[in-house]
Amino acid sequence: MPDEARRAAESIGRADLVIGIPSYNNAKTIGHVVRAANAGLSKYFPELKGVVINADGGSSDQTREAVLSARVDDGHLMLLSTPMGVAHRLSIPYHGIPGKGSAFRLIFQMASALQAKACAVVDSDLRSITPEWIDLLIRPILFAGFDFVAPYYHRHKYDGTITNSIVYPLTRSLYGLRVRQPIGGEFGVSATLVARYLEREDWETDVARYGIDIWMTTIAIAEGFRVCQSFLGAKLHDAKDPGSDLTAMLHQVVGSVFMLMEEYESAWLGQSGSKPAELFGFRFDVGLDPVDVNVERMVAAFNRGCQELGEVWALALQPETYAQVRKLGSCAGEDRQAFHLEDELWAQVILDFACAYKRHPLSSGHLLQSLTPLYLARVASFVQETRSLASWQVEEKIEQLCLTFEALKPYLVAQWAADPVPEPGGECVPESERGEEANLEV
Repeated sequence: MPDEARRAAESIGRADLVIGIPSYNNAKTIGHVVRAANAGLSKYFPELKGVVINADGGSSDQTREAVLSARVDDGHLMLLSTPMGVAHRLSIPYHGIPGKGSAFRLIFQMASALQAKACAVVDSDLRSITPEWIDLLIRPILFAGFDFVAPYYHRHKYDGTITNSIVYPLTRSLYGLRVRQPIGGEFGVSATLVARYLEREDWETDVARYGIDIWMTTIAIAEGFRVCQSFLGAKLHDAKDPGSDLTAMLHQVVGSVFMLMEEYESAWLGQSGSKPAELFGFRFDVGLDPVDVNVERMVAAFNRGCQELGEVWALALQPETYAQVRKLGSCAGEDRQAFHLEDELWAQVILDFACAYKRHPLSSGHLLQSLTPLYLARVASFVQETRSLASWQVEEKIEQLCLTFEALKPYLVAQWAADPVPEPGGECVPESERGEEANLEV
């Protein structure tokens, strides 16, 4: 823990609740997030001592100054019937691998040092956060005995495509618990689970970057901690076109899922079906910001992948799966409006990649890089299929995809148990082709 953080913890002594906000150049939005966190602590937990901690990754846009200068508008607190407690606010730079996970590690270290009963983390680019979010993330831990609170919110049908197309269906089918937003960004964590996270030795992997959310969720589920969800309303944040360059996020998140599959195979190999996680909060319909999607760019990236990544895909995919992908690629340029990647084929692609990641550890980086065009093909197909559908109809489509993943669990288990295939030379593509494959732009 950095000296600045250690000194801050010593000066505060103890705290009951810690609210952590990781940031990097979020000066425009973080002031609102800090005010909401302060108001939530004061309104819902006035009898407890709270600390709001901003773990900043070296912002150059006055983010830290925005945190320290944030003020709680009295209007947020007019309904209080008890004395208002003022939460401490800290803005501390973190050290280690740049990324969200390193920020979380500092927040958890501070929560442990302060002997907090519960810790919540929220994203710094939120525009829809309210004081009620703090209550919904913390109360199930303090008063209902849960260890991990995942967010449940409404998002635009094209926001969160990595979650909807890969992470939610896969983790649900693996571990048997329906946590709708396993990489949502907002979580509540008990002191016991904070201690477990800090015991781990994989903080220098992709967990330190975008892999942190699924890492937290998977450990909580696979190790038998009590897990629930809280409905937070709408998630309005700086959403991106899923066809834009989300390559690093995709690789780190999916790589973390695959890595944890190996560690926790005893928790999922015998698991079948799924059950819903308990849900707190009042569900209601909300308005959502539109998300622009460039289907043409996504299909074009898939076409380039078909031309350039055949050798890697042949290594990752089962022969029948690979043949279907090649057939889809041969048709992609004919009628893009009719472009369609079926649920079963997509689920087979992801399960094949998971098994290849296990079989070819020396080639895992190449495998993950080559997944991007396939992911974009799935998103393009999903957009084409759901353009005219309402949000609830889209959710039904995602449910069908999840059921497909669950139905293919025996397919995964059979491949997973197969003997590993030796890697010739430790590489899955010739040296002469590595640069071309690794730098595929999307």
